[in-house]
Amino acid sequence: MSAPSDTSGSAAAARPETGWRAPTSTGPVEATVTVPSSKSEMNRALILAAQAIGPSRIGRPLRSRDTELMADALRSLGVAVDASSDRDWQVVPAPLTGPAVIDCGLAGTVMRFVPPLAATATGLITVDGDEAARRRPMDTITAALRVLGADVEGDGLPLTIHAGGSLRGGEVTIDASASSQFVSGLLLAAPSFERGVTVRHDGAPVPSLPHVEMTVACLRRVGVTVHDDATDVWRVEPGPVAAWTWDIEPDLSNATPFLAAAAVTGGCVTVPGWPDRTTQAGDGFRAIAEAMGCAVALGPGGLTLTGPQQLGGIDIDLHDVGELTPTVTAMTLFAEGPSHLRGIGHLRGHETDRLAALAQDATAIGGRVTADADSLHITPVPLHGGVWRAYADHRMATAGAIIGLRVSGIDVDDIASTAKTMPDFATDWAAMVMGRTVP
Repeated sequence: MSAPSDTSGSAAAARPETGWRAPTSTGPVEATVTVPSSKSEMNRALILAAQAIGPSRIGRPLRSRDTELMADALRSLGVAVDASSDRDWQVVPAPLTGPAVIDCGLAGTVMRFVPPLAATATGLITVDGDEAARRRPMDTITAALRVLGADVEGDGLPLTIHAGGSLRGGEVTIDASASSQFVSGLLLAAPSFERGVTVRHDGAPVPSLPHVEMTVACLRRVGVTVHDDATDVWRVEPGPVAAWTWDIEPDLSNATPFLAAAAVTGGCVTVPGWPDRTTQAGDGFRAIAEAMGCAVALGPGGLTLTGPQQLGGIDIDLHDVGELTPTVTAMTLFAEGPSHLRGIGHLRGHETDRLAALAQDATAIGGRVTADADSLHITPVPLHGGVWRAYADHRMATAGAIIGLRVSGIDVDDIASTAKTMPDFATDWAAMVMGRTVP
């Protein structure tokens, strides 16, 4: 591995005039990092618990902006969500009623999962979110709900649902090529539809399919019958939903920046609790890291990644694991040769246009990254300090932190955006760089 750009080494302090100064490592990062629970599984558990036939206990809950927004959305519809404990959250279902005003913030799971469930409520339901959320596509969900019998005004946020106490359900064909959340949102609420739902996808391949697989697994876990034998067709039968009584898995996608710290510094990081089997997209990082030259081992103590002396470039399709793109991009900036990350055009519709954002931020610190309609192309060159803009996107912020390990003077303008899924990210990151066990 070539020497880091800075050897002064300190754990970063916040700099009000420029944002958060990412800590630069003085050598290989060696640490054990316990990551928070999966936001994706947590918000699916909350939606299912709201439909259950009895109270649920959601173990190892994640307390973050996205999960708090989901809990508040369900509370506004009449569901009792007791989040007073960090050990488990208690959810007591009740008939869903309005009037209600639901704030989605910038949470895709809230804006795509709650409207189908809210359509089974009674009363007037208004759904809105942050300004950036209003630019994210929603028309696939709203059009599908109308086909299934819902009275919905608007094709994006804000939107209004005139809920009549039930939803017919049935069959619907959608184009989910912009987001797998369109499929998951319909499937998760389908047990409460009179006829359940059959969702057929017609379009370019659905991105991030592991997230749909997670949805199916969660539905089956609570006793719901799901048919998914045919390609791009999912059938959920109506019927009772059992109470959720399981612990939430660690968030593997949120673990990847910490593992990447070992990759780019030639260090060694262990993430305890990594499951042997999982539907999480973040599990795909293992193969990516190995392809770039890292050693990855899964054992009783968790997943351990050891970085090489020099990372290799990579040419890979990330269509199914697009959320890993910011982390992988940060790693490729320090590779020995060029990299090409393909199949990720759908990331232009995430919290921000991630392809454009990554190219712009990297260029601003001296990098050579270009974006086309569906790909990023990275040629490693020497980098310098500067402002790394997060664009209110948690994964952009963590990418800046990774780069800061090797390049001094990287100022992430909005590290607070990581609270979307990792409320203590900045503190945990600094502790990791200093070799402490986290948390």
